[in-house]
Amino acid sequence: MKRRMLKTLIAAATFATLGAVNVTHAQGIQEHTIKFATQNPKGHPLVMGMEKFAEIVAAKSGGKIKVNLFPGGILGGDAPNVSALQGGTLEMVTMNSGILASQVKEFAIYDFPFQFSSSKEADFVVDGPFGKMMHAKLTDKGMVGLTYWELGFRNMTNSKRPINKLDDLAGLKIRVIPNPINLDWVRALGANPTPMAFPEVYAAMESKALDGQENPLSVILVNKFSEVQKHLTLTNHVYNPQSVIISKKFWDKLNKDEQKLIGDAAVEAGKYQRQVAREAATTALDTLKKAGMQVTELPTAEVDKLRDKMRPVIAKYAVSVGQETVQAMQAELAKVRK
Repeated sequence: MKRRMLKTLIAAATFATLGAVNVTHAQGIQEHTIKFATQNPKGHPLVMGMEKFAEIVAAKSGGKIKVNLFPGGILGGDAPNVSALQGGTLEMVTMNSGILASQVKEFAIYDFPFQFSSSKEADFVVDGPFGKMMHAKLTDKGMVGLTYWELGFRNMTNSKRPINKLDDLAGLKIRVIPNPINLDWVRALGANPTPMAFPEVYAAMESKALDGQENPLSVILVNKFSEVQKHLTLTNHVYNPQSVIISKKFWDKLNKDEQKLIGDAAVEAGKYQRQVAREAATTALDTLKKAGMQVTELPTAEVDKLRDKMRPVIAKYAVSVGQETVQAMQAELAKVRK
């Protein structure tokens, strides 16, 4: 009987202690509302990651921090979103890391073609010292990089013809992310690059103002590009990490408990988001085929031609991003490839 009473008292004391800790922690969290934007539509793995993030933040903050999601580019394109982050009128955004080259030139390295050969390599690089070093460069630009999520490996689509060899790309009007390196590598392949904000792409392809675009399979699927694009070519030419960024003006208003809660939630949601993205990529191809897209895969010899055409572009931008950044990336890749 005494032993049972002792256990009961210990359990009660433990519960009281945990309760006090939870109350103390909750008292350190204030009420905040976060607007979180992306260019991708509801149902896309990135938006699913955002939904998971909002769920985690609500649970960990006891409902004090509310995350409102704005998918589908409804708050504007990437450039306006960056300006809004810097001005403090938008709290969070997730976007292709390479787009941030307009703010910090070194971020162009994330758009280098044929850099990563697998998701494992990409995870190792962006989650390690290199990825953290890159995000640290955003602080002076009014943004704080929290973590990296995933968009995936990019492939090409067009409405004109199947791409079976490099020469088939000649003259095609291909939409690219508005970054100089993307303009240059598309030109190097003999196509005509057309920079355009993502929300405008479907209509431009529908009206034939564009012949094609390049994006991961999940993006092609969720945005219903198969309705306006007949041909899909599996090139896996660029891997896109996605930076999850928060406004420095907003971040600086948060206390350390709040900052830790949001940072941890972004990382935790990222694990889920990557898993969802990779599962989606494995099923998207079959779905696109069923939707009527004609899929071609370039022979190894033609992929080698693509790489050769892109080498001068990579060399040019290796100079502009800086040898120190390039060498740091190569050193991390060497580690993971051992």
